[in-house]
This record gives sequence, C-alpha cells and structure tokens, in this order.
Amino acid sequence: MKRREFIKGSCMGLAASLIPCSRHLTAVTPPGKEKYDLVAVRGGEAEAMFERAISELGGIEAFVKKGQKVVVKPNIGWDAPPARAADTNPGLVAHIIKSCLQAGAGEVAVFDHTCDAWEGCYKNSQIEEFARKAGAKVIPGNNESFYREVTIPGGKSLKTAKVHQALLDADVFINVPILKHHSSTIVTLSMKNLMGVVWDRRYYHRNDLSQCIADFLTFRAPDLNIVDGYRMLARNGPRGVSESDVVDLKALIAGRDIVAVDSAATLMFGKEPQEINHIKIANDMGLGTMNLENVSISRIKMS
Repeated sequence: MKRREFIKGSCMGLAASLIPCSRHLTAVTPPGKEKYDLVAVRGGEAEAMFERAISELGGIEAFVKKGQKVVVKPNIGWDAPPARAADTNPGLVAHIIKSCLQAGAGEVAVFDHTCDAWEGCYKNSQIEEFARKAGAKVIPGNNESFYREVTIPGGKSLKTAKVHQALLDADVFINVPILKHHSSTIVTLSMKNLMGVVWDRRYYHRNDLSQCIADFLTFRAPDLNIVDGYRMLARNGPRGVSESDVVDLKALIAGRDIVAVDSAATLMFGKEPQEINHIKIANDMGLGTMNLENVSISRIKMS
C-alpha cells in the first residue's frame, strides 16, 4: 500500500469514529439557539459543511450582530495554490464572509501575517480574490506599523505581543485554519493559526513555542473556530511539496472552545490531543478542554 493510501485510510477511519456514517441531520437548529458545543461534519463541499455546522451552533447570528466589525482569519501563510492545501480553502473563506455580511456585519476584514511574501500568498491561495468578491476588506500584515503592543495577561512565556490593529478593533473574531501537518508541532490548527495575528512569530520559536501558542489565548481567544478539513495536508507541512501530500478528507469542525475544536481535529489527523504540546498546555491552563467526553458534539455525515 502506498503511503498516501495508508494515510488516507487511517484518517478516514478516525474521521468515521468521530462522525459515524449512520448519523444524518434531521432537524435544523433555530437561529440563536445553540444546541451543541462542537460540530464535526464530513462528506460535503466546504460551503455546505459550514452551513450545516453553523446551524447546529445556533446560526451565524449567534456570533455576529448588526453593525459589528468582524475579523475572519484564515491561514494565508504560504505561496501555494488551493490544491496544495497549505492555506485555507478560499471558497470556504468567501462563504463565511458572505454569511457575516448577511447577518448584518458592518465590516469584515481578512488578513494574515504570512510566512512567504504576502503578495504571492494572497494571490496564489486565491483567498484575496475570493474574499474581495465576497465583500471583505482584505488588508496586509507585512508591516510592523500595522501592529500594537499588548499585554498577555496570563502569559507564562509570552508576556507581551504586537497584535494587528484589525484584530484589536474587531468586535468578532472568526478563526479559519486548515487541517494540516506541521514539522514543529505535529499539527497546525486553530491555536497555531493565531500566530498570524502577531508581528514577532520568531519570539515564539525562541521561547517555548507550545507555551507561547497557549499563552496568547489569555489575551484573546476567537469567538468561533472553523477547521477546514476539505483537503488535508498529511505530510511535509506546513507548506507541502506537492499534491501527493494532500488527502481529500472532506471534513469540517466548528465550535467556540478552541481547545476542544483542535482536539477533535487532531483525532482526524490520526493523533491524540495529549500528543500535541500546545493543546495539552492550554487544557492544563483551563483555556478549554481536550476531554471530548465532556463536550456536546453534533456528528453529521452528509450524503
């Protein structure tokens, strides 16, 4: 069996254990009425999976009110096309933006402090094009002047950080990472995606990466986390080398508790939450839970 086939088989088996194939959604949750803490969906297109997930969480109106400023933070870190799964699915990002605007958001801003040159990342990921067409304000994150220093109130290794002004001005923070492998942290999901809102990411790597990732949550945790698992980068992350590194998982996980969301996504990747240092640290700090037995989960298989 080829390595890619083995990875795909393993991951789909884990996905099935989290989202049993026999489970079908039979009722739609009324807007504003939260029914579950976490939703795990598989088997549909990215936009459709988001619609099913957000309905189970009470509708986008449970998160976005009229006139509010919203930041939608995808992973746009790498100069790569969508098929490489290095960045968040642009169609999913656009659909989330449209949903926020339909709910009455006054403004939706999209940005990332990219790893590769930002112009290429924004263009070749197709996120800039899709986000603008959806009505978002797409702004760069490549200049230190865009950031303001803040205190990290519960930080152990990360005491201060320069945070992008767009996030400081936002009423609502929606975090949209992609499910993928990472050479330093095994996986990169919701918590690690927040490194893209700070200026000096190198500080994290020099001063206990996992602790710094968890520390940032004591400043501001997202209001909603949506893990894009439509395509999963199974190896050679975070950038990937070729499309042979990608598994078509067709999955999405959403919820408020960033630790629970990342724990569920880690299972889909084929790892246990306690194997991921920053998840365990955040759990131990009381910033969320990695014990999914204590979480109300809606498991949806789309046909």
